[in-house]
Amino acid sequence: MRQTVVPSQYLQIALDLARRIAAGELPEGSRVYGRSVMASEYSVSPETIRRALRLLADMKVVEVKPQSGAVVLSADSARRYIKNFEESADVRSLRLQLREQMAEYDELHRRMAETVKALVKSRETFAAAGEPLPNYEVSVPQGSPCIGKSIGALKFWQSTGATIVAIRRGQTVILSPGPYAELYAGDVIVLVGSLAAAEAANNLVSHEVPSLGRSGAPDMSNGRKGGRN
Repeated sequence: MRQTVVPSQYLQIALDLARRIAAGELPEGSRVYGRSVMASEYSVSPETIRRALRLLADMKVVEVKPQSGAVVLSADSARRYIKNFEESADVRSLRLQLREQMAEYDELHRRMAETVKALVKSRETFAAAGEPLPNYEVSVPQGSPCIGKSIGALKFWQSTGATIVAIRRGQTVILSPGPYAELYAGDVIVLVGSLAAAEAANNLVSHEVPSLGRSGAPDMSNGRKGGRN
């Protein structure tokens, strides 16, 4: 809220007396009421009246005589006093406005600094989220040991360091699959992590389980060279 410049009481009384003198209400040569009477009229102390009359005396509007009170000297001086007072009041008002505007500027500057600080802090906090995360796709082939097993049972993250964010199964995309989601042949695992983590995930799902022979032991015949006929 903009403040209003309010002069001191003695200045207001001096201005009022000057206006009354300029208007002829108190003609030149007339005696101004005694300080006690004026103090009662303006509801102020006699000291305030004394200061008002002394100010008018300095401007040659009245003459203050000891033991006799004040006598009006010049209506022209009263008008000059009024003009000077109004000009001074304008200057005081402008100074007050300037102080208020500087205070508003300081407050605005402080708020802007806080906003910039918060913005920089937010930028630092979420800088990583603003950049695309490295993601990779790993296909689950036929014969993978992971088929039919859940992500949790495979300890996928512990084994690879990669985090599964989605599983693409045909035309269906399963977002944020939980630990109970199972993997099937043909699934495409979408994961985030380092290149090493993606390679570990590919090794995990691509390692084929050796087929078992009738005895229950791994059938290694396909890997033999030069076997019996």
